[in-house]
Amino acid sequence: MQPSFQEFSASLSYKDVPPDALRVLRRSFLDTMGVAAVGSTQDMSQIAKKGATALFGAGGAGSARILMDGTKVSPTGAAMAGAFTVDSIDAHDGTSPCKGHAGSAVFPALLAVADAEASCGRPLDGKQFATLLAVAYEVSYRAGLAQHATCADYHTSGAWTAVGVATATAKLLGCNTTEIAHAAGIGEYHGPRSQMMRCIDHPTMVRDGVGWGAPSGVTAAYLAQQGFTGAPALTCEGEDAAEFWSDLGSRWRLVEDTHYKPYPCCRWAHPAMDAAAELMTLHEIHHMQVESVEIRTFHNATRLAGQTPDTPDEFAYAIAFPVAALIVRRQVGVSELAPETLKDPDILRISKATQLIDDEHFTRISVGKRWAQVTLVLKDGTRLTSEPRTPRGDTDLPLSDQDILEKFHLFSDPVLGSARSKRIADMCSEFDTLSTDQFGALLDLVLTDPN
Repeated sequence: MQPSFQEFSASLSYKDVPPDALRVLRRSFLDTMGVAAVGSTQDMSQIAKKGATALFGAGGAGSARILMDGTKVSPTGAAMAGAFTVDSIDAHDGTSPCKGHAGSAVFPALLAVADAEASCGRPLDGKQFATLLAVAYEVSYRAGLAQHATCADYHTSGAWTAVGVATATAKLLGCNTTEIAHAAGIGEYHGPRSQMMRCIDHPTMVRDGVGWGAPSGVTAAYLAQQGFTGAPALTCEGEDAAEFWSDLGSRWRLVEDTHYKPYPCCRWAHPAMDAAAELMTLHEIHHMQVESVEIRTFHNATRLAGQTPDTPDEFAYAIAFPVAALIVRRQVGVSELAPETLKDPDILRISKATQLIDDEHFTRISVGKRWAQVTLVLKDGTRLTSEPRTPRGDTDLPLSDQDILEKFHLFSDPVLGSARSKRIADMCSEFDTLSTDQFGALLDLVLTDPN
């Protein structure tokens, strides 16, 4: 008999999580911590930490340390500040079918609750934490699919990760199936139904909504534990959502759908970036040879534009400038996230000469995939056109474990130092095997000030 989402969540144990799912969770743990490290240096992260400290003092639920900072607040406050920290750098894991991201909410939220539990004398080991992650990812992905299928507007990831975070947190708190159902319902009802395209059109620090989705889910679970009601969560139990839950437990969406980003900007820009990089390398071109760039892509991607971004938020939701940065510098890493990069004359020259073309065919086929084609126009009149392509990091063009490790060190080493980064990387690669004391040591590494 097919289990309900609350039965699945309540009963899931570590032995039920397949090896492929555990591998994804290890990769995502490492990837997310690298993003969190560089994210902790951003203004958006600093503002969120100040807000959490001012508004969410620790109480009876225990104290939780803010990700990559160490300040003690409530688990809700730590979830909020941590999610904003990860979301401040658009380089975390994602799911193309949901057009969004789970790890940026799930990891900060569950790390916060795990730390609060430890402060109350109830520490977790790696197996317990892996099981909670599996629940949070699986429920989030399926709730996201259901929401996109049943709601007219395109909501941010915070809207559906609130459901997954609420469910996993309720499991951690020892809630029964009825209470888990109420937690999911509360998280869904009070979670941010924020419109993603608003931030695409007007980039600001609100980003992907996870900064409020993560604490909404945490708060929902604690409320449900105390008897607050809110079921049903329509993305989990509504009639229109049933098809997305029919294979729960036998099919793992987190294995099939999780992708990773090689670049710290919106996924919609990535196929064009990969295509441009390939042309530059294949034809051994120097950026001074490039006169202009033409990018054919799907409709929503053309709304990213971003020839002259003034802020990191505008950089994150752009195509023209990141493509130009890749053409000029052959990478988009930590140094390209620096404010002075936005004024680089060589990058601006190419970015301003980049045209985004709304392609009807690419719009039709960009369902669960993201398509683009790039033409480099050289100063001598030569036109070099790539094949149409989707981005690296999708499950059909996966990043290797080595790729993710190199990305982690690219982001983490300048902030945390190579020695601390290596310890985090080693422990993340086997976090689900760690004892209580060892997992506590991992928490200490990622929940304390980089300085």
